[in-house]
Amino acid sequence: MGWQILHQSDNMLGCGYLDGSSLWFTNPIRQVENDYDGSGMNHIAFQTESITDVDETVTFLIAKNIPALFDTPRHRPEFSDGPDDTYYQVMFETPDKILMEIVYIGPK
Repeated sequence: MGWQILHQSDNMLGCGYLDGSSLWFTNPIRQVENDYDGSGMNHIAFQTESITDVDETVTFLIAKNIPALFDTPRHRPEFSDGPDDTYYQVMFETPDKILMEIVYIGPK
């Protein structure tokens, strides 16, 4: 994604851009359940510049034994802007059960 490590210690990892956009992860993980369809945040999505970027993410996930969810990667024509466009995504969850999406939206 081109992000830099902004902070890394035994209990915290911060990644992002120097413009201020970032994601922060803390340790240890608490043993609580997250309901994707419950109230609150459903998922975090990152849009890529190409289908290849999504496929490279899938390769990374496979290498780390992280399963893709919901029959992804796949094209989702119901979310595309028209017949010449596509919505191509992979969905997975973090170790603490936060749902993530990597998606390409644009020309086929």
